[in-house]
Amino acid sequence: MPRMNDPWRSYRLPAAGERLSEYREPLPEPKDAEVLVRITASGVCHSDVHFRDGYFDLGHDRKADLTRGMKLPLTMGHEIFGEVVAAGPQARDAKPGDRRIVYPWIGCGECDNCKAGLEHLCVGKSRILGLNLNGGFSTHVLVPHERYLVDAGSIADTIACTFACSGLTAFGALKKADAGPLLIVGAGGVGLAAVRMASSFLGRPPFVADIDPTKREAALAAGAQQAFDPREPDAAKQVLKATGGGAATAIDFVGAPSSAQFAMQSVRRAGRIVVVGLFGGSLDLSLPLLPLRSITLQGSYVGSLAELQELVAMARAKGVPEIPVQLRALEAAQESLDDLQAGRVLGRVVLQP
Repeated sequence: MPRMNDPWRSYRLPAAGERLSEYREPLPEPKDAEVLVRITASGVCHSDVHFRDGYFDLGHDRKADLTRGMKLPLTMGHEIFGEVVAAGPQARDAKPGDRRIVYPWIGCGECDNCKAGLEHLCVGKSRILGLNLNGGFSTHVLVPHERYLVDAGSIADTIACTFACSGLTAFGALKKADAGPLLIVGAGGVGLAAVRMASSFLGRPPFVADIDPTKREAALAAGAQQAFDPREPDAAKQVLKATGGGAATAIDFVGAPSSAQFAMQSVRRAGRIVVVGLFGGSLDLSLPLLPLRSITLQGSYVGSLAELQELVAMARAKGVPEIPVQLRALEAAQESLDDLQAGRVLGRVVLQP
């Protein structure tokens, strides 16, 4: 176990749009109920690409500025697993040596959403690890309170870390799906996790659409019933035929205009479209179709601490659905962001400090 005078090494974003730089400083002493965690695995998420750029693309040359809540230089990374090194005097349960998933979507604790257990939807001053506070591209992370640590049992750290975002995002979206045929649009890291969860946890093998043949093959291997190429002119008709009139729910894990449009074309009357992905852009929506088809269009953003605990309990009871994981050294954080942005990653990259 590291000594408290060991160096704290991290790869931080100096300013929006710049490349990561290595930082070294002394380890902090946890205060109150804070917990210092030595990171053993940290996933690289596509959201990190947006965080690095400092904005989300809203379409029509509009951008959502992410830099206002950032404290630069910032250590990104929000899929964190590690071992407790030290805890503040008010922490009662966290003990050195505990292996834990770190829940990163921390809110202000004061707004109505936070009080309702929906800290990931905080409307106050968020404390998200990897966006508002230093996160996981590091040897250590300082967690604001011990309640954000989740016991993963014997689940491997390189898989358990992905539960904090990829797994939780997939699980949260699947919980919003109606009964009936399920279509997953986009079989990247999060979409592929959803395919495996739907098949192994929920007993609902989904249909999948993805433009990448390699990802379609991976989805079929993960338990998908059938995989479609949405670029084919009659792809939506293929889905309608295969599902007996359209999917009851289509979950868009891409979040691009083309993927959302395909999802809308592929659901039945009274169907539900759940948009998860943050690729960017805007949707050209014919408003009369909403009432005429009675379609529900909603968003889904990661998940609550209670949902992460539920997901982990389910994984420990039913077994962990495997996802492709590429293990890399912490020094490969910048390279991993570049590969993710270029579409060169199948599954998840996990950094090991």
